[in-house]
Amino acid sequence: MNKFLKITLGVLGVILLGIGLLVVAFVLEMKPDKDEEEKIKIQAEQYLDDKFNNDFEVYDTLYDNMGNFGFEYAAKVRDKKGNTDFLVYYDNETEQIVDTYIADKWGDDLETEIRPFIKENFGKTTDFHVFITNDKIGQELGIDPVNPKSYKEFDVAPTIRITVHRKRSGGDEKILNEFISFLKSEDKLQHGSVIMEYIAENGVILDDEWGKEF
Repeated sequence: MNKFLKITLGVLGVILLGIGLLVVAFVLEMKPDKDEEEKIKIQAEQYLDDKFNNDFEVYDTLYDNMGNFGFEYAAKVRDKKGNTDFLVYYDNETEQIVDTYIADKWGDDLETEIRPFIKENFGKTTDFHVFITNDKIGQELGIDPVNPKSYKEFDVAPTIRITVHRKRSGGDEKILNEFISFLKSEDKLQHGSVIMEYIAENGVILDDEWGKEF
């Protein structure tokens, strides 16, 4: 019995040790590397000096430990006058430092334009966000970030995601069609897509999401 007990305890010890090592490895992987954070900060500050002006500042870093973005480390930058937050990072595809300023600024601009309609028609507690999926659109179009122009001057097709904290209503499709008509008739946006999602304030999904392209 003593021998069996020793073997059992030994096996349990090995299992617990293995679990402990996995937990330690996971925790270490989740923590950013301070040297890499400092590196991207320095690169971003030099990039801002070359392409932007004194109205922009690095205020933090982002470590993507879950693989959600096309980078591991990015510098968080803020337009001090326009209050647009964006990212500066090293792009492995182009092997250059790039920024998301134009994509984020145009998204902010469109959000400002549509906020009154959404709050009035979908409800004051409605959340929404505009995504321009190509975050390097500014570089691809050769736009000077100091003179960013308007998204209306270019053929962009952003995604507008509207989140309501209730289940789907029978009148939602009518309101969505009116919203699309508003965008096109008021010359705010000619192409894009709108997605409706139904999520409680505690994060529980209440209904299937759906949407339309226009």
